[in-house]
Amino acid sequence: MSEAIFVLSDDGELHEMREAQYLSEDDFQVLLSKYPHLLSGDQIDRDYPRKWLLVTREMGVPDEINKSNRWSLDHLLIDQDGIPTLVEVKRSSDTRLRREVIGQILDYAANAISYWSIEDIISQFQNNCESEGKIPEDTLTSFLGAGTADQFWEQVQTNLKAGKVRMLIVADSIPKELLRIIEFLNGQMSPAEILGVELKQFLSKTNQLKTLVPRVVGQTTLAMQQKSVKHSLNNRWDEKLFFEEIGKRHPDQIAKFERIYQFSKEIFDTIWWGSGSRTGSFIPAIIP
Repeated sequence: MSEAIFVLSDDGELHEMREAQYLSEDDFQVLLSKYPHLLSGDQIDRDYPRKWLLVTREMGVPDEINKSNRWSLDHLLIDQDGIPTLVEVKRSSDTRLRREVIGQILDYAANAISYWSIEDIISQFQNNCESEGKIPEDTLTSFLGAGTADQFWEQVQTNLKAGKVRMLIVADSIPKELLRIIEFLNGQMSPAEILGVELKQFLSKTNQLKTLVPRVVGQTTLAMQQKSVKHSLNNRWDEKLFFEEIGKRHPDQIAKFERIYQFSKEIFDTIWWGSGSRTGSFIPAIIP
């Protein structure tokens, strides 16, 4: 018996929704292309929810320099911090979802880091926007909110070269065998990460209503603690990084923070910078 959830409509009618498989993998992929926020960026990072910029579907991946593509990644997304996010989609009925998909997405990531160029990524993004009747510059500006396109693409390139990528395996159901592998790998990886996204579909009896329920898996408490410690050991905030982060999170508050910072520099002897893994800080200090 399939799982059920219930939706109460405005007219007081209770709709029973039953879990249903996706008709095809292509339908699944089209859904994610149209609504990438279904990848639940708030579950991936609760303090600073991820936003997604779709570069393209079917992103080619070569296995040698200056050679034609050997593989095709289902989706390439980039988050607001310029982290390339590789998405591979499988239906639960696909037997490759058990173990083969792990080798598949690791192949893609390893070769993407080695052979993708930022010029090719930008070109794919522009081509995809134009194919959908969108203006690439407007799409990127709307996504960024603050900051320039040059700064964004430079950050993407930096992350790619450093191996700071995110791998997402998306399925309507994540089997326990795959979940254990994802949790193990994610606990070992840094700065890369690998996660699973279970995206269940529920349909009403008439198929006129559809509910989609995402769940991110693979983030064990231990893995999250380890990544936080590794990041904090290597991170030391400074004026440039601090205000770049303020510009991303609170672009309308930059002037206020700058006034506080300048006042602190004038009144105090020195500024000590924090080493938080996610939140920057500075402490004005008087040296006796």
